[in-house]
Amino acid sequence: MRLLGDDFYFMRHGTIDSNRADRIAGFTDEPLTADGEALAARQARMLLGLGIASVWTSTLRRARQTAEAALGFCNVPLFALEDLRERNWGEMEGRPRAELNRNAKPAGGEGPDEFRQRTRRGLAAIDGPLPPLIVAHSGTAREIHALLGLVFERPNNCDILHFLRDESRHWTVKKL
Repeated sequence: MRLLGDDFYFMRHGTIDSNRADRIAGFTDEPLTADGEALAARQARMLLGLGIASVWTSTLRRARQTAEAALGFCNVPLFALEDLRERNWGEMEGRPRAELNRNAKPAGGEGPDEFRQRTRRGLAAIDGPLPPLIVAHSGTAREIHALLGLVFERPNNCDILHFLRDESRHWTVKKL
């Protein structure tokens, strides 16, 4: 993946009402809650001094708002990519997360292969400046982990992950 070089960061969006209720949000374009805005601002302070050169975000409002909080601590260009949006869960959106079946294509939504291809297309569109900060969704994080051959652990809202290559050129990830 040419975009990612040897080092990049990922930040999951701040809290939305669907997160609080443990519902599937997907393409639903919810804004951050007041707590989500405050969390994004607090977490974004951790970006100071990391050398982030660009911010790339999903076009969904919750990710854009979180990216804007990050820009308060990184005076860098912001780019929005539709292909970094969360998976479209169709008629499953708004349902409890416990009903989620990642291997199925929900009516009116995307199947796992469609989502994977779209996400990878979005990641491939990131072309600098490096290192980038990607502000997106847990589904995007899942696809990044799979692409890099890493075990996935769902990030919490506003978690910041640092992806880098070790001396053997294998990808590693650590939560800041």
